[in-house]
Amino acid sequence: MLKQNRNFITPLFLIILLILTACGEKGKTASPSAEQDKKEAETKTVQTTNGEIVIPTNPKRIVAEEYIASLLVLDVKPVGAPGLALENYYLKEALKGVEDIGVYGKPSTERILALKPDMIITGNGENYDALSKIAPTVVIPYGELKDAHEELTYFGELLGKEQEAKDWLAQYDQKIADAKAQVDAIIPEDASFSIIEDAGKSYYAYGDNFGRGGQPVYQALGRKPPVKVADEIMEKQWAEISEEVLADYTGDYIILTSNGNRTVEEYKKDPVWGSLPAVKNDHLYVWPEERSWYYDPTAVLAQVEELTNWLTNKK
Repeated sequence: MLKQNRNFITPLFLIILLILTACGEKGKTASPSAEQDKKEAETKTVQTTNGEIVIPTNPKRIVAEEYIASLLVLDVKPVGAPGLALENYYLKEALKGVEDIGVYGKPSTERILALKPDMIITGNGENYDALSKIAPTVVIPYGELKDAHEELTYFGELLGKEQEAKDWLAQYDQKIADAKAQVDAIIPEDASFSIIEDAGKSYYAYGDNFGRGGQPVYQALGRKPPVKVADEIMEKQWAEISEEVLADYTGDYIILTSNGNRTVEEYKKDPVWGSLPAVKNDHLYVWPEERSWYYDPTAVLAQVEELTNWLTNKK
């Protein structure tokens, strides 16, 4: 009886041993694949101006030199940003606690490195080699994204927040449409608008994608620049002008950035400015550069509201 049991137990033991060994081998074979799947789930490959790069699927520590407002709209707060961005009139409250990485366009690699970012976003490709050694770096060249829709859609896809981007843009479009309807009800359709900067010793005219009110006026409210100079400023986006040709670049309404903080009354008393029809007709709006400079989606929305209130004589 004992001998028979032994004869039965021995083959059974061998079978169990073979099964355990096979499972062990299977586990060893599956491990690299499982690790690879996990790694792929944590990262993704995106096409950028510098070719394909691998970025985190859900980055936690982003250093952003540009496009910061779009990140905030998507509920992504960067850990570092340039000092200029931290002073943004429309964003500075939301950016409290964000570290200063230095001068815009020439950030400190030492400060960025200390923040241990898992991704860097910039509009300046000149620093790509240095920044990409710190973390995966996405370069979106300055001016490539033309409006709020392009910007939010891009970052929604980049950060896996497509629905958040769509929701915000839907609200944005409704607010813009409401503002445009108010302005269109009062201002003639063919009235021309100019975006001008008084830089002290020189003047500049701007198009629809260079700040100073171009986005809210030309894009959001759908207004047009003076016909004579429209092609020039819309193609180049800016033009340096002298007082002698100022009349050619100024339309029925002027949105003016005054770096010297001159008032409307001061411009009315100026021999050159005071002779312009827009100034004579009280169609001049002067604002400090801290409010006009920016043209991110958040700034544009606030500027549209501000200019609509002026154009419709709301206080």
